[in-house]
Amino acid sequence: MTILDRLDAQLDLSESERMLFDSVCTLARDQFAPKASHYDETSAFPWENVQAINALGLNAMFIPEAYGGAELSYRAYLACVREISRACASTGIIWATNFHAIKPVVAFASEEQKARLLPRIADGGLAALAITEPGAGSDATGMKTRFTPDGDDIIVDGGKCFITNGDVADLYLLFGKWSEIEDPKAAISVLVLEKGTPGLSVLGTEKKMGHRASSTAVLAFDGCRVPRANLISAPGEGLDILFGSLNRSRPSVAAHALGIARSAFERAVAYVNDRRQNGRRIIDNQGIQFLLADLATDIVLAESWLWRVADMVESGTDDFGIESSMLKMKATDVAMRVTEEAVQLFGGYGYCREYEVERLMRDAKITQIWEGTNQVHRQLIGRSFAQKKSNR
Repeated sequence: MTILDRLDAQLDLSESERMLFDSVCTLARDQFAPKASHYDETSAFPWENVQAINALGLNAMFIPEAYGGAELSYRAYLACVREISRACASTGIIWATNFHAIKPVVAFASEEQKARLLPRIADGGLAALAITEPGAGSDATGMKTRFTPDGDDIIVDGGKCFITNGDVADLYLLFGKWSEIEDPKAAISVLVLEKGTPGLSVLGTEKKMGHRASSTAVLAFDGCRVPRANLISAPGEGLDILFGSLNRSRPSVAAHALGIARSAFERAVAYVNDRRQNGRRIIDNQGIQFLLADLATDIVLAESWLWRVADMVESGTDDFGIESSMLKMKATDVAMRVTEEAVQLFGGYGYCREYEVERLMRDAKITQIWEGTNQVHRQLIGRSFAQKKSNR
């Protein structure tokens, strides 16, 4: 048993959570992993994987029981994200996006909204989180999408880009600016836009380096009429909801990245144990052993911090933004380093699609970019140490 196996065995899950986790591991290993290269090659949306996830009832784990779910711990959710992503990163982010988009509804919506919207996701619906615009990425206050009140409705105009699940979602958690509030921060508001709303159109999907089976859409809103009953909280409260959402979705992105890292590391270890050069196994070279030691240590430390942040979320604390940024930044940097080194360890074969580590390297790169670039996270972390200036 390796140190990574021992870390998994020590994961603090309840009996029911452990049973579900084991089922997810089996599903990911037996059904998702064998088809991951096919979906990468074809860029086809993995509907079979989504159907298998729904058959297992996985969406229910982040929906309260009162609304058709069977809510489990955040720790169990992160463990499942990692395992699905370990097998197929595209499927991992498709499923994780359901959590990213719907958890704010669980946390901030009214009882009427929860009762009306959450059962659709618990039953297997897909959700999308629509924040990013061409001129508003890391700086969400630059968004131009406009919410204009009109009696009992809200008229939505604008557009979004880089929206995961954007062309397949049943519900969109959409951020925009309230037309009657001038301050760009205070104006940010959030509503739920439903599939089939007139004026909602998908302008296209991106052709990407990695995560090729996960659709990334460009959306346009041309006079979409949305019932005011779909506004989450009050006008102008969107920024607080946005920050609360990101603090909980960033650990999810870290778990996703660590799944990719685990897959690459395991493939590399198997290869250097089997491959022989000059009459001996590659792993018998001290330099290779030192490299594996560094990579394994990076993975273990990042995963240990993942479970620490999960504990903070479970405890109910709201002040974990810096911890969340540290986790997202470190885990995704680890994923990029591990996948790059895996390609290098495979030599020329690592550059060939047959051995799959090149796909993992392509999949790893975006994790350093989405949910806030790692440069932005470094700025947030560094800024937290700046002492307040004296008024004297």
